[in-house]
Amino acid sequence: MNKVKSLVLAGLLAFAPTLAMNGTALAQENAAVAAPAAGNEAAAADSASNAAAPTADAAPAAKVAAPPRMKPTPGIGMPMPGEITLQKQFSPTGHTARWLHDVMLLPIITIISIFVLILMLYVMIRFRRSANPTPSKTSHNTVIEVIWTVVPVVILLAIAVPSIGLLADQYKPAPKDALTVKVTGYQWYWGYEYPDNGIPEYVSNMLPRDKAEANGEPYLLAPDNRLVLPVGRPIKLIITGADVIHSFAVPSLWVKMDAVPGRLNEKSFTIEKPGVYYGQCSELCGARHGFMPIAIEALEPAQFEQWLLSQGGTLKAAAATTAQAAAPAAAPAAKL
Repeated sequence: MNKVKSLVLAGLLAFAPTLAMNGTALAQENAAVAAPAAGNEAAAADSASNAAAPTADAAPAAKVAAPPRMKPTPGIGMPMPGEITLQKQFSPTGHTARWLHDVMLLPIITIISIFVLILMLYVMIRFRRSANPTPSKTSHNTVIEVIWTVVPVVILLAIAVPSIGLLADQYKPAPKDALTVKVTGYQWYWGYEYPDNGIPEYVSNMLPRDKAEANGEPYLLAPDNRLVLPVGRPIKLIITGADVIHSFAVPSLWVKMDAVPGRLNEKSFTIEKPGVYYGQCSELCGARHGFMPIAIEALEPAQFEQWLLSQGGTLKAAAATTAQAAAPAAAPAAKL
């Protein structure tokens, strides 16, 4: 019996260090498992306290008020009673087109028409049967033939040079810093979207007569929502149609481009002066074709940015351009 007790005691003494080490390891493992849980609880508590305490970044931005609706100016951007020439132009291509029309085409056409009329009257009187009983048998005249060949060629060249220049300017691609606006024609209203500034499409419908007159705007040309654009900045319109062919036309800015379903047509221009410029759909598109007015409200750049912010838009493009212009040039890397 004493021998058995001695053997048991010796065994316990032999395995005591191993059992102590295993107990320590088990305690460490339990502590390691409990530590992340306690950290997660602390992190959750910190997150809850952060969510409860508002910060400057989380504070809602104050809503920017839109600039007041601009009043139109009679005679600017709209047709006038008794007007027999093109509307006054407010874009560079418009100035060139009106000069070509008023200074070159009209005088040339007028002079040629009067000259041909005089020749016809002279021939009718001078070579009538009673005054010229014996007709002339002249078959040709070299000098006259050279003149009536060379002079028309010179006239056509004089017209062609500025005409080709105007045609090239009208279809010149917009620069990279141009403001992009998507224009969509519907039956029978317009939709405008600003993809560069995050403003989704809004629609523009014609105002009733009473509301148009109350706003001091011409009836049949005044919509409820205008296309707002900046002055002095290149504009790139991406124009398309949703159902049938429409045509986006603003005569005083020399802008006209078809809105064709399934096709994206591009038109670029620059507005020179603040104002309200009116236009209409210029392609027969259905029963209410005559009730699709266009109104472009051209604002100064600062007012245009204010309008963008009031519509929930962003100034990322403008801010990036400003930041790039203000950033100093990077120092060249040291040569190894």
